[in-house]
Amino acid sequence: MAALAWLLIPFIAALGAAIWGGWAARNRTTGDVRELAGHARFREVMEKSRSGSEAV
Repeated sequence: MAALAWLLIPFIAALGAAIWGGWAARNRTTGDVRELAGHARFREVMEKSRSGSEAV
């Protein structure tokens, strides 16, 4: 029975590593789209303020 327990320890560790690896590699692109849109708006505002300050 002790040998079975020693065999279960690496199996449980491998299972935990597989679950963690799947979680770490999940697709998280939904937040990127919003961030890129915000960055584009920021750039537009900065371009407008830069062109407005040159005219003065």
